[in-house]
Amino acid sequence: MHETILLEARKIVKTFPGVKALDEVDFSLREGEVHALVGENGAGKSTLMLTLGGIYQPDSGSILMKGKKITCESPHDANLKGISIVFQELSLIPTLSIAENIFANRQPVGRINFINRRKMYEDTRNLLKLFDLDCIDPATPIRELSIANQQVVEILKAISYNPSVLILDEPTSSLTEHEITQLFHNIRKLKDRGLSFIYISHHLIEIFEIADRVTVLRDGKNVSEAAVKDIDEEYLITNMVGRTITNMYGKRGPDDAIGGVLFEARNITDRKKGLHRKFEGISFSVRAGEIVGVAGLIGAGRTEMARAIFGAEPPESGTVFLKGKELNIRNPKNAIRAGIGYLSEDRKSQGLITGFTIKENVASNHLEDFTNRYGMLNDTRMLEFAEKTRKDFRILTPSVHQLVRNLSGGNQQKVLLGTWFGINPEFLIVDEPTRGVDVGAKSEIYQLLRNLAATGVGILMISSDLTEILGLSDRILVMKSGKIVGTVPGEHATEEQIIAMAASTADGGTCE
Repeated sequence: MHETILLEARKIVKTFPGVKALDEVDFSLREGEVHALVGENGAGKSTLMLTLGGIYQPDSGSILMKGKKITCESPHDANLKGISIVFQELSLIPTLSIAENIFANRQPVGRINFINRRKMYEDTRNLLKLFDLDCIDPATPIRELSIANQQVVEILKAISYNPSVLILDEPTSSLTEHEITQLFHNIRKLKDRGLSFIYISHHLIEIFEIADRVTVLRDGKNVSEAAVKDIDEEYLITNMVGRTITNMYGKRGPDDAIGGVLFEARNITDRKKGLHRKFEGISFSVRAGEIVGVAGLIGAGRTEMARAIFGAEPPESGTVFLKGKELNIRNPKNAIRAGIGYLSEDRKSQGLITGFTIKENVASNHLEDFTNRYGMLNDTRMLEFAEKTRKDFRILTPSVHQLVRNLSGGNQQKVLLGTWFGINPEFLIVDEPTRGVDVGAKSEIYQLLRNLAATGVGILMISSDLTEILGLSDRILVMKSGKIVGTVPGEHATEEQIIAMAASTADGGTCE
């Protein structure tokens, strides 16, 4: 790694109505360096990234590239000046091919200005080779790719501009362990060629694996900057949240005993779509007050199983029982009435109505609780419930009349939790409960789940974060290729054990 400063931000200020998102922030990036940018939701990370990438213009301060002051008037202008961004939210066009997406609006052309598809496909293959994906036809439509491979195409699209600086915003959110390993391998390879990276992630373990330096932002201000080799995770967490967090995942209280079987699924099988089923012959139980984790690789069928139980996509066969009573769940309304809740992994498209207020969202799945005998909504009761939810879940907002889309990711997730806690469930499924959430909000969410379990509610928690699974679960189910391939007591489970079971070549076996 060189010591030469490639990109520098000096005293950047950016203000939105009522909020100073960046307060004289300094940031520097060296040639051939991976510089991590961390902080809680709302700390200013995204605003700084969007300012460097030409989407926002700073109110004051300056940006320098190789010591010369630059102004990026637009993302295209930033690309021309060597700064490219890979956003967490995909920006690909599903109906276009891989090659057409990567080279959109800048396809290579021949003498008479016709698109040179041969060259475009050849250039695309060379890019795909970086991720060992040259076996994929560049003419393949994006919609036919897995989400993980769509994320890879998004990264390759940015790399195709041949930037000096590549900003990666939560780049591993949709990648498997193998693909994350491959991504890090390619980051190191590109770094050796002189490319510099700004790496934004809530997964602190990734910071220690891939970054050289790290800058912490809090409330729009610089809090600290350090070489990664000189710090530990506790240092980062303390600087991010402004306090020491001990025992992140909490513990079961001495009086929080696990009761008898509360929920049971027997031989749940997915409806066949084409030649395949997402899951088959699923059987498990959850006891009262128990948190059961579900681990597995992307594509294992975990989310599909959860949606089937909740009635969002009813299974072809199988039965479910709650407190020993067989349920006939054909849709989510049946599930809610039976006392089953489901917190979706995608809060924006499936969990929240982002154009509605906090008050409207937290009441949305049990409106009958706020309706009088004439079918009219009691606004006062809704407001009282929303205010209680805001207080109980520590949702940081000046008003429950705030639109959900204006909240940070962590606060949106708390609203979603409050929405499902509000139905007073007996059995709650939570799918990726802390995805895209900062470490401080994670700690609060873990405690909320533990508090709910302590009341006797059974919780089924699906998560791709193994440390989360290991930290919270009383028992862990491991899924692979649509089947449960093992069950492990939480207190005895290890990360290596779970990964080995999830990636095993043979199904079957239970670890006791």
